[in-house]
Amino acid sequence: MGEEISCDYAGRVPVVIGILKGAAVFLADLVRALTIDVEVDFMAISSYGRGTVSSGTVRLLKDLDLDISGRDVLVVEDIVDSGLSLDYIRRNLETRHPRSLSLVALLDKREHRQTGVDVGYIGFPVPDAFVVGYGLDFRELYRGLPEVAVLSPEEIEGPVSDGSAAGRFSLGGTVVGEPSLGGSVAGGSSLGGAGLDGSGSGVAGGHGA
Repeated sequence: MGEEISCDYAGRVPVVIGILKGAAVFLADLVRALTIDVEVDFMAISSYGRGTVSSGTVRLLKDLDLDISGRDVLVVEDIVDSGLSLDYIRRNLETRHPRSLSLVALLDKREHRQTGVDVGYIGFPVPDAFVVGYGLDFRELYRGLPEVAVLSPEEIEGPVSDGSAAGRFSLGGTVVGEPSLGGSVAGGSSLGGAGLDGSGSGVAGGHGA
């Protein structure tokens, strides 16, 4: 993915916008896989609250610091679910008259799509389950897991953890995989997409939120 974006934006300096908080880890790896200069900014929105299903109502919690008028913009998200959040962000940013606007997502849960939002760069499609790790959370926990893992029904329905379990492990016995810049991933397979550096490595098969 990094190689593809670098090729598409050769000779330009795009603004890369990370959607907090979930995309922070993915964005950090992605920008280091790029071979072009970029500027980085962040937006924060809310659509999940403390549940596992998007509420359908999107609120803007933090706006950009940079002026993107006349700039090439890449919006980086952790996962596309209903598409409502990204569609809101796209429409919001288009009012600021960027030169171009493209959307980037690590994970894509197409089964839940409710909009026709066009995501230009997708890491891996995932079926219907709730995943955590590599920046993705459940009730603000598990973001620090180095792998992407399926959250078990017991974890979702049980009492809120104190966070002490958030380590290198598989929740509910299923590890989706470890996002990778170059080496092989957990399970030694990929989901038919390129890794961050275009090598073909990335998240091994599993489920998304």
